[in-house]
Amino acid sequence: MSRLGQLEPAQMTPEQKRVYDDLLSGPRGGARGPFNAWLRVPPLADHAQKLGAFCRFNTSLGPKLSELAIIITARHFKAEFEWYAHERLARQAGLPPAVIAGVLAGRRPEFADDRQAAVYDFCTALFARNRVDDATYRRAVAALGEAGVVEVVGTIGYYSLVSLTLNAFEVALPDGVAPVFAP
Repeated sequence: MSRLGQLEPAQMTPEQKRVYDDLLSGPRGGARGPFNAWLRVPPLADHAQKLGAFCRFNTSLGPKLSELAIIITARHFKAEFEWYAHERLARQAGLPPAVIAGVLAGRRPEFADDRQAAVYDFCTALFARNRVDDATYRRAVAALGEAGVVEVVGTIGYYSLVSLTLNAFEVALPDGVAPVFAP
């Protein structure tokens, strides 16, 4: 059970309702996940949802690489709701099942795509050491370009905020969905 009760539209201030309506009319089409918490601080919700829309829908990475970075982040933080929400999207984006299973298991998958390998190695290095060594950085820039590497950092930064929000407020999985991470 979530630590926060569901904020219903009838309870919202005008500023909360404006952000909520923006979420409903935007590419997400809803206000699930961290938004129930963030709506309690409308300026945070507004800025975060705009950053999230860019990171998820508008980077040069494309859905496959974006979703890979997102599930790596969900795995790092053991964010159940985030994994639930994006594992399906990673499959729909075309990530191979073996790659998704490897990320879930916390082991480096075999990659047929150098760009996927670069995203995986860059993200896991950054999460493991809070830094990226020169060789990993150079491989990422060679595979993704400088702007692509900046977009990867932005994406995992945003989804770190999402994951921490979900974990802090114990956002519940939908009924019938089993957690995938051991406590």
